[in-house]
Amino acid sequence: MGQSTLDVAALHPERFAITALTANSNVDKMLAQCKLFEPQTVVMSDPLAADQLRHQLVNIELGHIEVKSGADALCQVASSDSCDVVMSAIVGAAGLMPTLKAVQAAKRVLIANKEPLVMTGDLFMREARASGAIILPIDSEHNAIFQCLPADQHKRGVRKIHLTASGGPFLGRRWQDLSEITPAQACAHPNWSMGQKISVDSATMMNKGLELIEAAALFGLPAQQVNIVMHPQSIIHSMVEYIDGSFLAQLGAPDMKIPIAHSLSWPERIESGAKTLDITEIARLDFRKPDMKNLPCLRLARRAADEGGSAPAVLNASNEIAVDAFLTGRIAFTDIPTVIEAAMNAVDHCDIIDIENVLNIDNEAREVAVAQLDSFS
Repeated sequence: MGQSTLDVAALHPERFAITALTANSNVDKMLAQCKLFEPQTVVMSDPLAADQLRHQLVNIELGHIEVKSGADALCQVASSDSCDVVMSAIVGAAGLMPTLKAVQAAKRVLIANKEPLVMTGDLFMREARASGAIILPIDSEHNAIFQCLPADQHKRGVRKIHLTASGGPFLGRRWQDLSEITPAQACAHPNWSMGQKISVDSATMMNKGLELIEAAALFGLPAQQVNIVMHPQSIIHSMVEYIDGSFLAQLGAPDMKIPIAHSLSWPERIESGAKTLDITEIARLDFRKPDMKNLPCLRLARRAADEGGSAPAVLNASNEIAVDAFLTGRIAFTDIPTVIEAAMNAVDHCDIIDIENVLNIDNEAREVAVAQLDSFS
């Protein structure tokens, strides 16, 4: 996501300047980006990686770039006066606080990570309204919905939102037949190039469940008004159904540069660098209902959406633990929903009051999920 954002920005140097870059620990890639964009500040989550980068920047006469590390530094650059727009794309709960700080600082926040809205729900949007921050969705589905809603009337006349789902690499296969799936197979998405965690979420369909919860929070609709429809071609990115029977849909090639360019320039339009969709080459567009009996992660996400309160935060935290355990070989692919359901059943349900409350729920759910992993040893 970060690289695609830089690609779009590079097409429009007269409009955009990169003031800060952040990463986890990939020093080589960050060094290359520093050479191209010369940001004022770089933040590496890993302190050792920050030390290595700092040394290498001095060697190539870019020592004027300030290098920081850690969670506090991420929050600082996200809320800094030196930037107007923040691309929030840190995967997992780690992205919550930097994104929230950007919102509280009244930035234009391009939100590509689902977790802030999934974990906090209306709390996050209340902070945005209070500060005057502009929240623009980058997920292709939510960006499509945003484009299909009238800017001046927002929810008026909306009957339902339809989130489209490709179905991932295991579309049409029975869940009980997937116990031997490897991380490499789970990460081989047929349409999109994504990181490991998001790819596994797509394979389990948890990604679509998290998007359901995010859509309800982002657009201020009850979860019951958000529908999921299988669309394996990934050409229609989502649809809005109106009470008069009209459907508005956004179509495009499966390339994240399109929603990134839309959000960077909104309410204008700019070139994205993405391949143009040739609608005459599309042989067909298929749609079907998801088989909820065969999709346990999606079923758990729908349960969390319906319960509201702390349930989505518990779902998200336990899913992160379960996916990491699968990627590191501790559990099977089909064990992921077992870990999540155990956490959802064990952690007491409560309302979301403030951010401290959210973080406590997140920690408790992680502890329960980690304990559950012992049963697979």
